[in-house]
Amino acid sequence: MKLISKLCLVILFTMCISLNIQSQVKNKMITKEKFGKTPSGETIYLYTLVNSSNTKVRIMNYGAIVQSLFVADRNKKFDDIVLGFDSLDQYIKPNPYFGAIVGRYGNRINKAKFTLDGKTYQLSPNEGLNQLHGGFEGFNRKIWKAEEIKSKLGPAVKLTYYSPYLEEGYPGNLRISVTYTLTNDNELRIDYNAVTDQPTVLNPTHHSYFNLSGSFNNTILNEILWIDADKFTPANSESIPTGN
Repeated sequence: MKLISKLCLVILFTMCISLNIQSQVKNKMITKEKFGKTPSGETIYLYTLVNSSNTKVRIMNYGAIVQSLFVADRNKKFDDIVLGFDSLDQYIKPNPYFGAIVGRYGNRINKAKFTLDGKTYQLSPNEGLNQLHGGFEGFNRKIWKAEEIKSKLGPAVKLTYYSPYLEEGYPGNLRISVTYTLTNDNELRIDYNAVTDQPTVLNPTHHSYFNLSGSFNNTILNEILWIDADKFTPANSESIPTGN
């Protein structure tokens, strides 16, 4: 009986060590660190997701921004392939929406107004007479609530923002969540979910700038991008969609 008890104890101890190691490995897939503070004193965090191939993406809860994305080339050399800043201050200053989620409406809205169900809504004009990417304080300048979530595909972070009625001129109270998943197939998957309490318009998008060479000293003009799409958005000389 003593031998069996000792054997059970050894097996149980071994299982505990194994479970602890697995837990440590799982926890290392997502790490969280302070990235800086906003002018109002709110702490911004940077979440680092690492998959089974050591592909790595860093996402912050300010603007739901992808700060960096490290992937391996054909020689297994890892480089950052998206444009981003090293400090929060640079993101808070005016910049070309590096890595952000933009909205409520990504792209330009002519004369910063639209008509919905017979009512015209005047939006905030942040690009001349037009509105671009949601206005002066769009999703890219908001602090999102971040939470690590379980996913069979790979490490994932869900970010949620509540946009109140008439923020930047848009009707409806809106709750939007964006989930970034770094799959073990080396995909960065982005899933959007939104709920509103009245008819509104919504067209959020992700706004990373890519340089697949891994060096921002190199031009992208020799790179070729192929998009599997059936349609595109024609625009006029002011980059306003024509509606065709």
